[in-house]
Parts: sequence; C-alpha cells; structure tokens
Amino acid sequence: MPYVQSGSATIHYVTSQIDGPTLLLAHGFFLDESMFEPMREPLAAAGVNLVTVDARCHGRTQSPDGEPFSYWDLAADGLAVLDELGIEKAVIGGMSQGGYAALRMALLAPERVQGLALIDTEATACNPAELAYYREFFECWTGPEPLAPLVAELAPQLIGGTDPRLWRTWTSRWYSSDRQSIMLAARCLMDRRSVLHRLPEISAPALVVRGSHDANSTAQKSEALATGLAGADGVVTIPGAGHGAAWTHPEVVAPLLIRLVERSNARRENRLARALSTPWPRMRGGREIQAAQ
Repeated sequence: MPYVQSGSATIHYVTSQIDGPTLLLAHGFFLDESMFEPMREPLAAAGVNLVTVDARCHGRTQSPDGEPFSYWDLAADGLAVLDELGIEKAVIGGMSQGGYAALRMALLAPERVQGLALIDTEATACNPAELAYYREFFECWTGPEPLAPLVAELAPQLIGGTDPRLWRTWTSRWYSSDRQSIMLAARCLMDRRSVLHRLPEISAPALVVRGSHDANSTAQKSEALATGLAGADGVVTIPGAGHGAAWTHPEVVAPLLIRLVERSNARRENRLARALSTPWPRMRGGREIQAAQ
C-alpha cells in the first residue's frame, strides 16, 4: 500500500493511476479515504485520476501517539502526497473536515490548486453550542459507556438518510475501533480557527455542495463559503442528502466533480494559451519593456 512521510506522520493514500488531471479528495471525521470509492470508477471513465488520503487518526495513516496536529498539518499531508506522486497541480477537495484541510491547502500553496471541491463543509470555527456538544459527545465516546447509543446518534447525523444499509460499512468499523484513538482528531476539530476572512485570497474555481438535510454544514454556512470564494457560483444543494452526500449520492456528486475538473483544466489551458501568445519582454535599463506588437 502506498504511504508517504509527512513530518512525523506516515500518510496512507490511494491513487487511480490514471494518466489525466488529478483530483485529490480528503474524507470526513470518523470516515476514511474509502468513502470516495463509489466515485472512483466513473471518475476514471472520465479520465480523472482520483487520489484519496487518510487523515491522521483515521484509516491506515499512522501518527505518533499524543502528538497534536491541526488542519494545516493535514493540508501539508495532502501536499506531501502530491509531491510523492510527482503531481505539480491538482483539483483539491474534501468532505466536512476534508474540506477544512482542502481550504488550507489552497491557502498554503495556491499555485498548486487548480480548483476546489467543497462538499458538506464550511470555513468557520466551532461556535459555543457546537463546542459544548462535541465535548460531551467525545467524552462519552472515549469513556466506558456502551457504544450503541452513540453510534445510533452518529450514523444518521454524519452520513445521512434513514436506511441503515447506508451506515453499515462505517458502524461496523466504529464498533471495532480503538475508541481512545480519535481524541487527537477531536481536539483538532474543536480547536480549528475560522478561515472565512481569508477566502478572498483563493481565486481557483470552486464547487460548493451540500445535502439538503445536512444539519452540520447548514445552508447559511455553505452560502457564506460560496460568497467568500470568487471562483464559486453559488451552492449546489442535493435534495434528500445529508452530511455524507459524497457517500450516499455518488451518482450526483461524481458528475459535479468531473465538471469542476474540466472547468479548472480549461482555465489552466486558457492561461497557458494567453501566456504563449504574449510577446516575450525585453530588458531595457533594468526594467521589463513589452515588445511592440
């Protein structure tokens, strides 16, 4: 399995190894990179190389016990994966906490981000009510209480829908997981700071998607995200979907991602064409002077 070292963490990733434009996606909390597996085949059919990454404290990624991290570290992990694959530029995206990391990748290395796919996510920090909820929930999750009531609460909220078959892949993993191992990721989630004020720094084409029943990434939060991004054209709402729209509605999300990749690469090609058609500057007296056309 492919891994890359990023700081003190060993990051697990999966690539479709398609000779085409790359889309790197980061998953949500309590999930892992396989949440995007239902979209791998349709993306490959469209010539898109899907790269998916396990976040720290999730999936097969390994990080030192007790070492705190932030979403800026997860952003650096994503860039390390691109470096390992020799990919200079890519469309970057993620669901929920994966979107937090994607936004920070765009701020850390804007020259490498061709486009942004932001699925059921936001740019703000936790508000006091959310912090209080998270503190109580994670105290119970890492405590001695039976897990079943917590799983019953979490599955519809995190994934969405009312069909337990949609949740089974994840609930079985939660029951078999080390309940203590998620605490560092929980601190990262709760301690994150808002980047809403920095969104105007991002000029890449952006897709903002949410499920109509998503109570976490609300319509208001998604609208604030889309409004702050110059490259976004409003919010795409998926009827009937919840917070895990990428998992429950891949047949809707995949075409949206394909169009974003096409749009982002067309923009790059247009920029290249303009650059090639512009006369080379000549130096005169230490200043650049455009050659006469």
